[in-house]
Amino acid sequence: MNQKERMLAGLPYKAWLDGLSEERLANKLKVHEYNLLRPDETGRRDELIRSILGKTGKNVNVEAPFHCDYGTNITVGENFYSNFNCTILDVGKVVIGENVMFAPNVSLYTAGHPIHPDSRNSGYEYGIAITIGNNVWIGGNVVVNPGVTIGNNVVIGAGSVVTKDIPDSVIAVGSPCRVIRGITEDDRKYYFRDREFDVPDYV
Repeated sequence: MNQKERMLAGLPYKAWLDGLSEERLANKLKVHEYNLLRPDETGRRDELIRSILGKTGKNVNVEAPFHCDYGTNITVGENFYSNFNCTILDVGKVVIGENVMFAPNVSLYTAGHPIHPDSRNSGYEYGIAITIGNNVWIGGNVVVNPGVTIGNNVVIGAGSVVTKDIPDSVIAVGSPCRVIRGITEDDRKYYFRDREFDVPDYV
């Protein structure tokens, strides 16, 4: 596997190898143009966002500024709306269903780094997919972390940090940002939750 294949497989990978830097730069140029378009350049706006994202429905509306790593790893369904300042770190796949709305400052982070500093300093990182179902409203300043699935018909309250899966047809709010345990030597061998490194050079 090359580094891109490892990235998309959810394995530890190095983000500057095998053409990944060049892919990100090409996308950044598109995103830069998109973010500088005049509000009345609707035709170019629609054309450009469709060239940035991997797949869209007929109706897609993303307010500038918008930021993402690759764009091609993001799929959005019909009637997708994102308000200002959405950030999607799409080193892993991001699949967004139909009739989904994002308030301002929503951030989806598939990207992550190992917990143990020695492992983290090795340069390896990972991307774990995020999936969002149909008929979902995500409030302002929400952060969705790697590996999360949000079900259908869900409202996520503003300011929430979503670290675990959310079932269908609920309102979910709040942040789990609290100390739950210390970091131990055993953390060294993991790159994400209970997923162990499959390479020897992570320390």
